[in-house]
Amino acid sequence: MKILLICFLFVSNVLFSQNIHLKKGEWSAHLQLNKKDKLPFKLIINKINKKTIFSIQNGEEIIQLTNSRIHQDTLIIDFPTFNSSIHFSIKNSKKIVGYWQNYNKGSNYKIEFQAHYGYTTRFESNYSTSLKNVNGNWKVKLDCNSPGEYLALGIFKQSNNKLNGTFLTETGDYRFLEGNQFENSFFLSCFDGSHAFLFTAISKNDSLIGRFLSGNHHQENWNAIKDEQFQLPSPDSLTKIKNNNLFSFELKDLDGNQFIFPNSNYKNKVVIIQIMGTWCPNCMDETRYYKELYTKYHAQGLEIISVGYEVGENFEDFSKKIKLLKERLDLNFTFLVGGSASKNLASEQFSMLNEVISFPTSIFIGKDGTVKRVHTGFNGPGTGSYYNEYVEKTNKLIEEMLKM
Repeated sequence: MKILLICFLFVSNVLFSQNIHLKKGEWSAHLQLNKKDKLPFKLIINKINKKTIFSIQNGEEIIQLTNSRIHQDTLIIDFPTFNSSIHFSIKNSKKIVGYWQNYNKGSNYKIEFQAHYGYTTRFESNYSTSLKNVNGNWKVKLDCNSPGEYLALGIFKQSNNKLNGTFLTETGDYRFLEGNQFENSFFLSCFDGSHAFLFTAISKNDSLIGRFLSGNHHQENWNAIKDEQFQLPSPDSLTKIKNNNLFSFELKDLDGNQFIFPNSNYKNKVVIIQIMGTWCPNCMDETRYYKELYTKYHAQGLEIISVGYEVGENFEDFSKKIKLLKERLDLNFTFLVGGSASKNLASEQFSMLNEVISFPTSIFIGKDGTVKRVHTGFNGPGTGSYYNEYVEKTNKLIEEMLKM
């Protein structure tokens, strides 16, 4: 499994302008979601070539940033893919304090952030061991007992009181979650610059009864029962083509030029149309995988066209964010601007689909111009074997389509 690195890189004389040397090693950090609830995560501080490097870890994922700036006595660190940043000041060698700001949710969306030196476990408890084991697959109801209730597959891996896992839904997964299981208390969290997820629950027999918080703006109830046989509907069955006509659309490229598909550049090519947004973590997981696909199969005739639906006010805002993604991930396939981050707009522009129900949605088109598969959502590397099986299945499909 690949590890995504996100680091915070500073020139040492900027970081230590007050001659304060932060302790190297593992730190306990948290976001204060409200007066009661903290979302904990691991912060790692190291020094390489006289530069101080900060890393965030969620399970198998270690996350890497390079953009930083200073404003008065505050250091501001931008996440490379998502439109958010951490602002903090150094209190002493073992403590930093500030806030996380997510600009996609408005200029006032801020959550208090704090970290101190020393790390033993993600969640703290008076219990030293776990008597309840939640390892395995669970049938989950998210937003339960509400009109918006929907099913998910919970995949949890427990070793003593350490817990890792994720939730798979019809439209994507909750990425890398990490936490602990103490006695009958269940805790998982994730902070990656876009997500700020906190799952808590009480285990009773073969059930979990819990609460889910997303940042400081949303919370819902959830419950689950142990069920190793439960599966979600196939992501290839949710979005359909209305008829057998050739797949066609007309949009603008990143420079505002008209782009019509199909055109002669894609004749006798295998094409993936990706409907996505740079703000969407599942879309970014899929985009990284598509980069691998493009590198492996482009010379044999694979083309990828990504259509971005973005947060912003106008075409220039949308195009700027997509161009930044292309640059930061070094992506060489084609990108177009769909417009604002709206599934209704995407459904209108791709009216040959019954509906766009998820970002991302991908359409696989053969050399003859007909659609071979429509895949809704994306379950990324945080889902383990589910991701690996999807990669194997999709690589095989591309190879077969290229031979046709």
